[in-house]
Order: sequence, then C-alpha cells, then structure tokens
Amino acid sequence: MRLLVVEDHAPTRDLLTRSLARDGHVVTTAVDLASARERFDAATCDLVVLDLGLPDGSGLALCRALRADDARVPILILTAHGAVAQRVEALDAGADDFLAKPFALAELRARVRALGRRGPLPRGLAYRVGAVSLDLAARRATVGEREVPLTAREWALVELLASREGAVVTRAEILEAVWGEDSPQASASLDVIAARVRRKLGAAALRTVRGEGYALGGSDEG
Repeated sequence: MRLLVVEDHAPTRDLLTRSLARDGHVVTTAVDLASARERFDAATCDLVVLDLGLPDGSGLALCRALRADDARVPILILTAHGAVAQRVEALDAGADDFLAKPFALAELRARVRALGRRGPLPRGLAYRVGAVSLDLAARRATVGEREVPLTAREWALVELLASREGAVVTRAEILEAVWGEDSPQASASLDVIAARVRRKLGAAALRTVRGEGYALGGSDEG
C-alpha cells in the first residue's frame, strides 16, 4: 500500500517509516499539517497514519478536511492522549481507528494491515435495508426517523457488509478486515458486535448465514 505518515517526532517517524517499508508499503512522510496537505493525493494514497499533536495544529483538522474533501482513505490516528473523549472526538472527525502512544509496533502494523484490507468506501455509498438507512460517508444510521448511534467497531462491520451490497461476507474475511486477526477472542467479539447491531438496527437488518458469515438484509439461513 501507499501510506502517508504524518508525524513530527523524528525518531517515531523514522521508526514507522522503516517498519512499514519492511512490510512492503511505500511510505511518504510529513511533519506538519501544511506539508501533509501538500503531499496527500487521494489518487495515490491508500492509508493515512496521522499524529494529532503537530507543530501547526491538531491532526484532527487534517482528518476533518480530508473528509470534507470526500477523501475515502482509511485514517489511523496516533496520539499521546488515550482518554475516551479523545477517541470519540477522533472517530467523530472521520478517523477509522485510534492508537494511543506509547504503542506496540506490532499492533500498529496489524492495524495498518486490517485497515488496508477494508480499503476505501465507494464514493457516495448509502445503503437502505427496510426501515434502516445508512449514510456511510457521514457514519449516520437511522431507523425510520430515529438516529441510532453505532460504535466504531459496529460501524466497521456495517461498512464492510454494506460495501458488498447484500452479498455474504465470510467470518474469516470479517475477522481479518475488522479485527486484524482470526482468533477465538476475535470470533467471540464478532458474535457480540453482530448481536448489538441487530438489536440496534433490527433483526431484519443483519442476516446470519450459518457456517459462512453475515450479510445485510434478508432472513437468517441455516
């Protein structure tokens, strides 16, 4: 993948560049918001790794600007602040994932791989399942006239399924794309997240195909 790493701390930036390059990624770096905007090209960038504490402002400003420009690339936020309020603010700004410093390099690499497998959302993608309306660009779900809040992990599942437009997505593919691993713990978490999505959006919104995976809409099969 082609990555843009926006990080002003030189040792961290160099470490990320070397590690991600060893994984086969092509890495471009920026040290502040201004240089990041200059070097970001939606046509050639597959993922952004974005620090929040930059010399000329918060990385959230860049995150919001990219989303306002309809940039669909996944954005992984890095920050020294791990409080819930900061995570919520980052996700509300359009980030796809959040990693607090100090972080394990192996976890960052895994999250980059997982976001890369999910890929960008198709432009203008909206999805409707019965009374459920999904605006994936705005991360807004409504049931009838009522807006329903979804967590970041719930959105990741819904976005992946919506991008397949009703086709079944296997459990293994969901686990690799959303959790970054196919483990018993991740599998159990998928069951919990799927149950929460069905409870929030209605049983008819999420179809379980036993022995295979999940899809949006329709009746359970099995």
